[in-house]
Amino acid sequence: MKIGFIGSGIMGRPMAENLLRAGHQLFVYGRRFDRLEPMLVAGALGKGTPTEVAAESDITFTVVSDTTDVEQIILGDRGLVHGARPGHTIVDMSTVSPAATRRIAAALAERGVHMLDAPVSGGETGARESTLSIMVGGEAPIFEKIRPLFEILGKNIVHVGGHGAGQVVKCCNQIVVGLTFEGVAEAILLARRNGVDPVKMREALLGGFAGSRILEVHGQRMLDANYKPGFKVKLHHKDMAIVMDNAQETATPLPGAALIAQQMNALMGAGDSELDSSAIMRALERLVGEGK
Repeated sequence: MKIGFIGSGIMGRPMAENLLRAGHQLFVYGRRFDRLEPMLVAGALGKGTPTEVAAESDITFTVVSDTTDVEQIILGDRGLVHGARPGHTIVDMSTVSPAATRRIAAALAERGVHMLDAPVSGGETGARESTLSIMVGGEAPIFEKIRPLFEILGKNIVHVGGHGAGQVVKCCNQIVVGLTFEGVAEAILLARRNGVDPVKMREALLGGFAGSRILEVHGQRMLDANYKPGFKVKLHHKDMAIVMDNAQETATPLPGAALIAQQMNALMGAGDSELDSSAIMRALERLVGEGK
């Protein structure tokens, strides 16, 4: 299958490489050659603009950082919309505003172009190992058409509703992830300040209802102060801004999400934007004078 792919970052590149390994022809675009080069070496063909990518393909995936980037890549002067023929499907796997997603989908529909919003959860490891959770919004028949490609990229693939629904579910995901990070970090801090070995505390909690994948993986990161990024603070910060914007638009009270948004603000303000978002542990440590 001829597939366009725009996104060569920590998530996009391994996803593109998995599609290449499955035998598909990829046409790619990116602003930084150093990020594109591994994909080109693996067999992808580079194009000069998103318009050219769409003109060569039937389906185009986008995996970029924020709402502004998605709007520019899809609807901008050199955007996908200008090269996409009627029947083309654009699959946006970025995490962006649900409202913007609905606007983009409506603009594409006027040109006979389909859209799915399909944000993911699972981080760099999930992208590399094809174990991502993919939450998909859009028309059900289009989802079924693209499903075989989603199955190359992830394991838990759920059609969650119409346009924008995938982005709403990703907001929900980021609330749960952020609050679980906070809970794990607070537990480690409380154990430590009571003279209890936090390693033993984590071991005990893993066997009960408090056990979780985040306690297992990111709890260990916090204990080791190993914040090499799997999902960067700056991206979680951006995602929580989307959550809080949506909460305001829908008059939804989200006090816990507001706390996580402020913790991400604190990390950004302290210069920790490139660290893994489990560095929320640092924000707590600084409150008691223990952090760097």
